Amino acid sequence: MSTTDTRNPNEPSTPLALRVTLFSLGSVSLALGVLGVILPLVPTTPFVLLAAGCYARAWPPAHRWLRQNRFFGPVVRSGAEGRYLPVRAKAVAITMTVASFGATIVLAPIAWPVKAVLAVMCIGVTTWLARLPTEPRAAPQPVRNTTDARA
Repeated sequence: MSTTDTRNPNEPSTPLALRVTLFSLGSVSLALGVLGVILPLVPTTPFVLLAAGCYARAWPPAHRWLRQNRFFGPVVRSGAEGRYLPVRAKAVAITMTVASFGATIVLAPIAWPVKAVLAVMCIGVTTWLARLPTEPRAAPQPVRNTTDARA
């Protein structure tokens, strides 16, 4: 019996069933994020970040693609590298999350227990987003007076 590991070191150690589940959840989340770009009441940022987290554990090439994506890459990279969101993205994500959940709770003809679950989900997502640090601002650079420097 050999003691050497024959697994590919680039392959995640997550079990196959969990990887399939995470990849599926990530794909649905990314699809909702894409819809969020088009539809005004669907948030984009939380769904894209969830997709990135799922892809990171399920299939690294998909995670790499998402990080390098022209539209979603900056949000994913800033969240992964510094665990922060740009101020504008955070404000839009919170606003759209509250607006979409609120509109659904108020306008949709659904039973009150479902509305209560939606309200709890809204509070949870909003709290998570609010607690994420915002992008650090660069220190202002001193202004040099160029009229005094005569050669």
